[in-house]
Amino acid sequence: MNWFDIKNIDIIDSPALVIYKERVRENIWLLKGMVNDNVALLRPHVKTNKITEVCSMMMEAGITKFKCATIAEAEMLAMIKAPDVLLSYQPVGPKANRLAALAEKYPATIFSCVIDNMHAAEHLSNVFSEKKLLLTVFIDLNTGMNRTGISPAYAAQLFEAVELLPAIKVIGLHAYDGHIRDTDVDQRKHNVDSAFSKVAILAATIEAVAKKRLIIVAGGSPTFPVYAEQKNVECSPGTFVFWDWGYKHTMPDEPFEYAALVITRVISIVDEHTITTDLGHKSVAAENPFPRVHFLNAPEVTPISQSEEHLVAKVPDSRLFKTGDVLYGVPVHICPTVALYEKVIVIENNMAVDEWKVISRDRKITV
Repeated sequence: MNWFDIKNIDIIDSPALVIYKERVRENIWLLKGMVNDNVALLRPHVKTNKITEVCSMMMEAGITKFKCATIAEAEMLAMIKAPDVLLSYQPVGPKANRLAALAEKYPATIFSCVIDNMHAAEHLSNVFSEKKLLLTVFIDLNTGMNRTGISPAYAAQLFEAVELLPAIKVIGLHAYDGHIRDTDVDQRKHNVDSAFSKVAILAATIEAVAKKRLIIVAGGSPTFPVYAEQKNVECSPGTFVFWDWGYKHTMPDEPFEYAALVITRVISIVDEHTITTDLGHKSVAAENPFPRVHFLNAPEVTPISQSEEHLVAKVPDSRLFKTGDVLYGVPVHICPTVALYEKVIVIENNMAVDEWKVISRDRKITV
């Protein structure tokens, strides 16, 4: 039997997202091994899994610090009493009030967030001052991603200005380098080192003036192995926990294994070379070009078009398929695929044994 085959597949309606618990656990242990079990260097991003049970597995492995992208993800972590949660998103408007509400509701969790400009920092300072709360923040740096963050050249000035605000305390620097995805390991390391050099210089400059040590949080799954060697950077990979086709084939040096698959069934035989399954773009991340999914038990099936509830694929000989046949698919991008499902089916020993709610796919849990 293949590792992905499910003995009681007949009880699982499709499309479905299935999680292989043993493989999730193995990926967590592989992550720890890459930092020589020094879990103080780990701050996994939970945007990929969005599931309390998966985050609890990380905590059981000794991981106590996490990164997230939404207020719902932050609350999910607080619900399982995660001690240290960094919202790697600058909260503006009502999000600032929601973050303060989280801090009030879950005092056992220390919440932080990122900032990259004075206007947002002042807003946060006002909100947290009114609540008589202290907010720890990380200065978000743009090291080439060009999505958010302040240039390292101007970050020291921002640090000095923010330090004068009430209710806010800068404790670190945050740098996400998602633009660095070189398959060649040496080239990837070169690009990471080049981008990070500005962060290191900035940290040393601020520390010399402020007389305090800064926490540096950097990287994602592609650059994690480089930062894992630095010994002074908190690494924040996220996709590692489930892995996907995209990273498996662009980052072959990383040891993680597929731990989440989409289940689909053949629903129509169109002609001698065409079949249709029920895996529409409501069921697998559709931001990538075709193919957006690869089938482990039928690699000859090549997706060619997709609509909301259908995926049309070319095959060498459609006579080899019949309606109801099950296909086990690896998404090219697992993170947004998870967010499409209200729940996942948990697989252990090739059996569906449980269901887990994808609780933080919602924009709001309670706060």
